[in-house]
Amino acid sequence: MRNLRLHRAAGRRPAAVPPGAPQRFCLGAEPGVVLVGSRRGVVELDAAGQPVTREVSLTAEGFMPEDESGSIVGIEDLPEQECVCVATAAGDILLCNLSTKQVECVGSVDSGLSVMSWSPDQELVLLATGQQTLIMMTRDFEPITEKQIHQDEFGEGKFVALGWGKKETQFHGSEGKQAAHRKQMEVSPTSAWDDSRPRVTWRGDGQFVAVSAVCPETGARKVRVWNRELVLQSTSEPISGLEQALAWKPSGNLIASTQEKPNRHDVVFLEKNGLLHGEFTLPFQKGQVKVNELLWNADSTVLAIWLEELKTEKSNPNSYVQLWTTGNYHWYLKQSLHFGNMEKNKLVSVLWDPVIPYRLHVLCQGWQYLCYDWHWTTDHGMGQNSQHVANVAVIDGDKVLVTAFQHAVVPPPMCTYELQLKKAVNQVAFHTDPKRSGDMAVLDADNKITVYRYGQRTVKDPTVRLGAVGGNGFKADVETPHLDKTYRVDLGSNANEMMHPLGLRSLTWLPDDSFLVVGQDQHASQSVLHHLTAAPRVTGAEEEHLNLRLSVPVDGEVISLCCSPVTKTVALQLADGRILKYLWEASPPVLEPWQTSSGRAVQFPHLCVQTALTGISGEEVILGLTDRCRFFVNDTEVASNITSFATYNEFLLVTTNSHTCQCFCLKDITLKALQAGLGSAAAPNSETLRKVERGSRIVTVVPQDTKVVLQMPRGNLETVHHRALVLAQIRKWLDRLMFREAFQCMRKLRINLNLLYDHNPKVFLENVETFIKQIDSVNHINLFFTELKDEDFTKSMYPSLNGSSNAQPHQHLDQKKVNLICDMMRVAMERIDPEKYCLSILTAHVKKNPPELEIALQKVHDLRESISPNVTAVSAEEALKYLLFLVDVNELYDYSLGTYDFDLVIMVAEKSQKDPKEYLPFLNTLQKMETNYQRYTIDKHLKRYAKALGHLSKCGPEHFSEFLNLVKDQNLYCEALKLYPSSTQEYKDISDAYGEYLIQKQLYEQAALIFARAGIFAKALDAFLSSGSWQQALCMASRLGYTTDKLSSLAQSMAGKLVEQRKHAEAAMLLEQYTQDYEEAVLLLLEGAFWEEALRLIHKYDRLDILETNFKPAVLEAQKSQLVFLDSQKTAFLRHKSRLQVVRELKEKASESLHDYEMPNCPELDLFSETSSVVTASDMNSKYSHSNSRISARSSKNRRKAERKRYSLKEGSPFEDVALLEVLGENVRAVENVKGDVHILLKQLVLFGFDEQAVGLQQVLEEVLQLMETSIPEIWTPDVQQSSLNPVLGPNSTANSIMAAYQQKRMLAPVVQDPELLIPPKLNKNLQWKLHLLQ
Repeated sequence: MRNLRLHRAAGRRPAAVPPGAPQRFCLGAEPGVVLVGSRRGVVELDAAGQPVTREVSLTAEGFMPEDESGSIVGIEDLPEQECVCVATAAGDILLCNLSTKQVECVGSVDSGLSVMSWSPDQELVLLATGQQTLIMMTRDFEPITEKQIHQDEFGEGKFVALGWGKKETQFHGSEGKQAAHRKQMEVSPTSAWDDSRPRVTWRGDGQFVAVSAVCPETGARKVRVWNRELVLQSTSEPISGLEQALAWKPSGNLIASTQEKPNRHDVVFLEKNGLLHGEFTLPFQKGQVKVNELLWNADSTVLAIWLEELKTEKSNPNSYVQLWTTGNYHWYLKQSLHFGNMEKNKLVSVLWDPVIPYRLHVLCQGWQYLCYDWHWTTDHGMGQNSQHVANVAVIDGDKVLVTAFQHAVVPPPMCTYELQLKKAVNQVAFHTDPKRSGDMAVLDADNKITVYRYGQRTVKDPTVRLGAVGGNGFKADVETPHLDKTYRVDLGSNANEMMHPLGLRSLTWLPDDSFLVVGQDQHASQSVLHHLTAAPRVTGAEEEHLNLRLSVPVDGEVISLCCSPVTKTVALQLADGRILKYLWEASPPVLEPWQTSSGRAVQFPHLCVQTALTGISGEEVILGLTDRCRFFVNDTEVASNITSFATYNEFLLVTTNSHTCQCFCLKDITLKALQAGLGSAAAPNSETLRKVERGSRIVTVVPQDTKVVLQMPRGNLETVHHRALVLAQIRKWLDRLMFREAFQCMRKLRINLNLLYDHNPKVFLENVETFIKQIDSVNHINLFFTELKDEDFTKSMYPSLNGSSNAQPHQHLDQKKVNLICDMMRVAMERIDPEKYCLSILTAHVKKNPPELEIALQKVHDLRESISPNVTAVSAEEALKYLLFLVDVNELYDYSLGTYDFDLVIMVAEKSQKDPKEYLPFLNTLQKMETNYQRYTIDKHLKRYAKALGHLSKCGPEHFSEFLNLVKDQNLYCEALKLYPSSTQEYKDISDAYGEYLIQKQLYEQAALIFARAGIFAKALDAFLSSGSWQQALCMASRLGYTTDKLSSLAQSMAGKLVEQRKHAEAAMLLEQYTQDYEEAVLLLLEGAFWEEALRLIHKYDRLDILETNFKPAVLEAQKSQLVFLDSQKTAFLRHKSRLQVVRELKEKASESLHDYEMPNCPELDLFSETSSVVTASDMNSKYSHSNSRISARSSKNRRKAERKRYSLKEGSPFEDVALLEVLGENVRAVENVKGDVHILLKQLVLFGFDEQAVGLQQVLEEVLQLMETSIPEIWTPDVQQSSLNPVLGPNSTANSIMAAYQQKRMLAPVVQDPELLIPPKLNKNLQWKLHLLQ
């Protein structure tokens, strides 16, 4: 679906015409240099068209005759030897050095030469002599071998006969059986105009060479294929009318030639084995033209044909060059260059550039040198809202094949309709006005512009013919355009100075019906921009004129134009990458540099073959794509893997080398975000990216639709619906409340229907009736229901490209989405037409969570009861059948049983696969029961135990034992208690059972509360005793009316238990209040160190003797034990502190000699690569292996055991420093915790005059605290604390961070799994424990 569009056309003629007529030319090694061989010598033309810089005369050296009768048969530039190799017809092979003007004859053939052809690698040269021999030579002109051109044998590739019968007995295909009896036709001799010279062509890799020569016996041409050693490989089959042109496709699979057939002129293709393989017909009558040359371009995509009209009597013959391409097995004539019949414009030679694939070099008789560059382009309409929005035009000779993609995707070479013109077409331009985007302007080889428009026309246009639509009685629905006008372009050029072929290019049809076209300045390498407008019509004239409104010389060569009808600007790309802006609406029109919003001039770093104007975040930008897949926005390269792109509304679509098609919304995107999106692979479920077939390119995007048409390398088309375009279109429809269009598109393209609601929940709920009326199909509404899910699909599956998402409506947050939609739609359907939407209403009930199957079944039952006069109404049978489709039949049977409606049960059972022998006896048994017991039985059968309890409780006291058993079996105590008043015996029995159940679960206190509530006080007392609630136990004892003695013994036993639990104060209270044994109470308080409470009781009962006997000794004993405790803590603290210092010094030494140690075997370091050389010093001084530190997480018990092992205090053990830190922390915390106890003890010591002991204790504690406070910063150094905040080894560490930590000596900090060990313990300085009077 692509055309060749002219990119640039350069023409030059040397200021001083060199002597002699040009005959052949080749390209120099330097760009733009052309070496021309004339009848007098070799001339070099340079790129700038300056006077001839260097030439070598061959007539002066005597190699060419002075009368210009000699000719050059071959010319080749040899850059390695810095000379040009020339072969003359006289037989001389010359090396001409243009710098020194020396000519060296390296060989001579007496019989003369007809051809000299170098291999593509310039390692070999093949010569054809006048004696019909071939000579193969090396690059140094040493002969390899010589062979006769005409060989009798076939060659090495001769076909092997397998003995499968004669030719006559074979299958002859479409020719029929008579072909077997037909005699072999005589091969007709070659055409009269054939020069009978051999033609030579090399395969692209230089391994084989094909030679076409006239057979002396038959007079017809034969093609023979030879290898590099000049060994014959194959000979072509006899081909009648085979002509002189010969060209081997560089890719190597076909050899092209031409053949004159009885009724047509064909280009034919031969395989390497000499057999014919396909052809196409030239658009000329038989005998009208001769084909001088066939030429393939470097990448084998374009075949150039140089044709010349056979001599006419009145005037010189016309010359043509045609460019043909193939796609989907059809050959298209894409470009026609008409050189006219003037003598000086007659073609001498045509060459493709060997490096730039689409550059063609042409040399004319009058020393005029022309150079053309083409590139591929897709010509398509740019419209958005007109009827003809997605038309694509393909040039095929004098026809334009138009495919209207909004109607049907017609694969090439077919089309929707074709336009027949008088001359070959070179360019098609669509109208840039979006409302008339189907109108076309066609530029032909005579530089005439033909305009086709859509519109009201009753008469059928004979030049427009329908293609792959209509016919066979079918009426085509597609509208076709009609021929409106043909314009002749008058640029006021000199009549003698004929315009070059393709002198006009880049035709652009502006929205104001004027035309822009680019021409070339005849005398300078710069372009001219012509603005053309239609002249007033002349009556009776067949053609109209286009007047030149304005010609603007451009400083440089214009490569391409692109137009934006929105901003009324045209962007011109120049050969140096600069971008100019042409404002055609200005008066007069202005040509100025294109600038960004910041005022910087835009210049593409590389030449772009496709350009387009679009807006990104409100700013107009120019997009460019090079032939090397580099994609630019203004002058910023955003990607280097783009194969094609298209813009549509606010979207940019691109295809990439990784076979994906990406779509971006340009409305709210920044350039950096676009660059990031193109540079990274999107998420798999992202709507911006989809995979496409290898090599796909975008042809067009169909507006107001979701189709993206892609073309594969072979030429076939694929239509994809890109998810981003689909969702954008659906969102637009939903915003306009066009639910039907959105639904149909979503259903067809498998978009989840939840989006209908999730896009804008508020709007959907407000327009539920509109939605139902637009969809108007029960099946489609049911489909919508079945897809509903309690999930916001705008956040999960279809996040919006611009990130905005509609929030759920606030008033319904308490209700689930599915239930809300089902309820709203059900109400609306019941209001509109409940009979019509009966099945949808059932679906709404079933889809809810939990499903309302009972209501649905009840509605089915109601249908059975009611008889509707409406014939179309759904019957109960159909409704039930539909319900069974939605719900499992066994589940529905259970639900129907749960309605206690036996008619409904039987109705469902009949539809199921159940055996009547199964369910009928069960139903009969149920029907005989009392209603409540019947319902209990059903609920129990359905395992609805809570409901069953309710029914059973109404069945009377005779069923209570069954009730209690059910409660115990199913643990339904709470539900059962609600069914009976608290005053009843049943309530008490249930509570008793519940209490026993809780005691089994060891929930004694809760059991006691249940017992107490039900008045079962004895069990409550035991339960409270078990739970340790002595206050509640005493309450229960009083409810049971315990005597004083009983109460006393109860208190005694409870006090004993409390003492075991070290609750001395509570035990003392019990003894004092309930057993009046205050002496024992005082002793318990002294034992628990409750000094002040003990003093209170001593004074309350006036027993001061106890002070001497018990109190003072206890206080002194406590003082001694505290001193011993503090002394032991201090000793341990100092010992561990000094050991920690030693361990750290050892680590310091070990880390300095780190390279002497191997990689340690500790679990944290398993995370590193084997090449790491990082090690913790706690491992350095380990004397034994670390096998015990490889812990499996088999059980928490093992893990705890391993942790204990890991932090061992044993000297030299791994993590000894961590163990020391742990123990030192425990020491500090233990001393900190005794401050409160010491404070109370000090008060008692002072009270009873033990000042000396009090001072001693206070001083010791103060010393210990002082020691610890000063030691904490030494033990928990800043390095240790830092490593607890940023561990060296861990999930966030990298090899670099570990090495950095090691270099900073942070590896000295231990690697710990309990970072809290590395945090120093806190000392509470706010606690006032010291007594001032002791200081």
